[in-house]
Amino acid sequence: MVCSPRREFLLRSARWFAGASGVLGVLSSDCLHTFAADRKETAVPASSPLPIVDTHQHLWDLSRFDLPWTKGEEVASLNRSYLMSDYLRATEGLNIVKAVYMEVDVHPSQQAQEAKYVLDIIRQGNTPTVAAVISGRPNSEEFRAYIEPFAKEPEIKGVRQVLHVGSTPAGYCLQPQFVKGIQLLGELGLSFDLCMRAGEIVDAVKLVDQCPKTRFIVDHCGNLSVQSKDPALRERWKKGMSELAQRENVVCKISGIVASAKPGAWTADDLAPNIHFSLETFGKERVMFGGDWPVCTLAASYRQWLDALKKIVSDWSEADRRKLFHDNAVRFYGLS
Repeated sequence: MVCSPRREFLLRSARWFAGASGVLGVLSSDCLHTFAADRKETAVPASSPLPIVDTHQHLWDLSRFDLPWTKGEEVASLNRSYLMSDYLRATEGLNIVKAVYMEVDVHPSQQAQEAKYVLDIIRQGNTPTVAAVISGRPNSEEFRAYIEPFAKEPEIKGVRQVLHVGSTPAGYCLQPQFVKGIQLLGELGLSFDLCMRAGEIVDAVKLVDQCPKTRFIVDHCGNLSVQSKDPALRERWKKGMSELAQRENVVCKISGIVASAKPGAWTADDLAPNIHFSLETFGKERVMFGGDWPVCTLAASYRQWLDALKKIVSDWSEADRRKLFHDNAVRFYGLS
């Protein structure tokens, strides 16, 4: 039987959601052994503490990579190296059983080196990091030559280009070459992370509609600042998020939102409206937790962010909380 494109997409969606030399710093042998053992476990008994998959782990070594965006005064605290040893200290005792590395917007000339750097970390097998979303420029004519070799690596799950930087104009993601690059990702079985300005989420809807074979992840609840007092912006964000949620090849990452809170003067209640809207709009089967460390430290420690989110979903059943913090990520990324 020949399937229609629509039926073919639905079958793929069902499969996706139903079954499917790094510098590590100084780590203790016990710590490394623990993570090596954890990586071999694919199922966690319901009686165990809530296992967490961090779908948005950043690491960077400024002795090896140039991150121009960390040089601004407002993010001065991020202008240093953050290595695996730092990540393990920040997440100690939180039961992070797996992590998906997220590209860190290195200088474009270093994108391939960054991808190889994280592949090396993953393949050492003694940290929680098991997969990666790498940097790429879909709008480039050289994108195919760049991404096809990495698409053959099973640890590489997708691509991201940060679209909310000042040098990226509104509507950039709708340029023909960009759309072509995102369509290519779908052909290669890779996803694309939508990390863009809240007011431009409606553009993402138009992009998704042109790329039905590509899976998308909305980063950071759509990037609406929790301090925003602009009702028109909020309505535009809500419209875009609602329309994206109607597309079955889009999921939402509950991440990054605390970084927009007022340092030292926020509570879980400040984060709750944006998070509740995102969770309710996408539903409990299509949301995933992301730590966004160390960017989250602009306003909170990893533990503070995690505790706030746990408080916000404290009325959920254990099964639903496991979906948000663990199960959905394992299915979406095909983690083992």
